[in-house]
Amino acid sequence: METFADYILEEKDLASKMEIVYYLAKKTRIFFDKSVIFKTELTRMFLNYSKIEVDKNLVLTASLLCNIKKVDNAQDIESIHTYAKKGAEYLATIGFSKRFCKICEEVNRYSNSNPRERESDILELIDQFGGMLLDRPERIGFKPDEALVLLEYRNLKDEYNRYLETFMQFVNFMESIDMSELVNMSAIKRLVKIHNESKDIVSFIKEVVYSYEPKVDKMIEKEMEKQSKEMFSKVNDPNRPLFSEETAKKIMSHVADEKLKEGVENN
Repeated sequence: METFADYILEEKDLASKMEIVYYLAKKTRIFFDKSVIFKTELTRMFLNYSKIEVDKNLVLTASLLCNIKKVDNAQDIESIHTYAKKGAEYLATIGFSKRFCKICEEVNRYSNSNPRERESDILELIDQFGGMLLDRPERIGFKPDEALVLLEYRNLKDEYNRYLETFMQFVNFMESIDMSELVNMSAIKRLVKIHNESKDIVSFIKEVVYSYEPKVDKMIEKEMEKQSKEMFSKVNDPNRPLFSEETAKKIMSHVADEKLKEGVENN
């Protein structure tokens, strides 16, 4: 008998996955709002950029479901500490594998689950970074560069996340992509703007899937091609020095030491 897990994992189209979770939320009252779509879109772009060898379909499904037991109340400390584990337990009841549930449980570190799954490190980065970009009742959202600093030096200060460096490169890359023809607005800031201006989940999904994604994917591809060409031209520049100035100094210093040693031996 097919389970809900089989059904959603077999669906490879991300927009359709979002629709499935939307109707599940209507029926079961699990947590599902615009922030989930926002973070899942960030996850999609990060996977496309980084080319990390993980099951993309599984990670995107986990991104849509890892917060299903989240309580939208920053003051409820107990729920903050337990929602990921409770969500994983719920996912097990609707047919998801033990490993999938573990990946979702490790979206944060409150359950002390170890060793961590690779996919969990991706979810953790997106969940924390994406959450900081969005407005909350107690504060306005941070700018991407501010959120990146907080992610590295506060949130993950004493933790190891295997993809942190790659994620930082991704954010800086996305910040270099201008999504507006009239005013400067990076790809990430544009996504935040769409999130804030969309009146509900359905309109946000439509705007992201049918308007934002095609445009941002095209611009990402164009920017990556441009950077690759620039890198290739530098490598093949006949006037480019073989070594950097610092490396050249080290080599010359080493040569000088060898000559000095040779002179002493000859005397």
